[in-house]
Amino acid sequence: MGLLRAGIGALSGVLSDQWRDYFHAESLEADVLAVKAVKRMNKRFGGSKNVQDNVISNGSIVAVNGGQCMIIVDQGKVVEVSAEPGEFVYDTSTEPSIFYGELDMKSVSAVFGKVVERFAFGGQAPKDQRVYYINTKEIVGNKYGTPNAVPFRVVDQNVGLDVDISIRCFGEYSYRITNPILFFGNVCGNVEDTFTRDRIEGQMKTELLTALQPAFAK
Repeated sequence: MGLLRAGIGALSGVLSDQWRDYFHAESLEADVLAVKAVKRMNKRFGGSKNVQDNVISNGSIVAVNGGQCMIIVDQGKVVEVSAEPGEFVYDTSTEPSIFYGELDMKSVSAVFGKVVERFAFGGQAPKDQRVYYINTKEIVGNKYGTPNAVPFRVVDQNVGLDVDISIRCFGEYSYRITNPILFFGNVCGNVEDTFTRDRIEGQMKTELLTALQPAFAK
């Protein structure tokens, strides 16, 4: 299984070809970190919303917009990755592929590895395949503040300084998902709809404030 670049105009071709499936995601809002793909059901199943909704048929088109990373998950395992904008054809006869786009090639490759084991289903459709889109844009406007003053001791033997001080601070920070595979496996997982940043906001603030005291001391 793998992805092949689709030619220009693939979308119009798919819309006219009612025998293909089309996976896509609208522009991701600033508070959305991950979302499950929207699938335009083909007419072979009469528009059914049964288990086929989680099966990617051979020849399906997968669209990727700028600022997104698309991952295909087969039986809970990431088997395809693309962070390059464009349209791709899902081909079950090709090797697993990865399109890095603006991702860190070295770190993503280390996680993804080389998928050499084929999934054999005796010609039958797999039990569960899903397409997810991860937001790779800069996530800005995350506010933080110290609920209590951060105390630490300042010592400078050169000037004979030895004093205990406390600091309060507040502001905003930004972050960006640079390894969508790790984010999917360790944070969001198989979300049914959307995964928003408010679900990790508390953890992000805690880690930032925990790092303040040793940073000040350094």
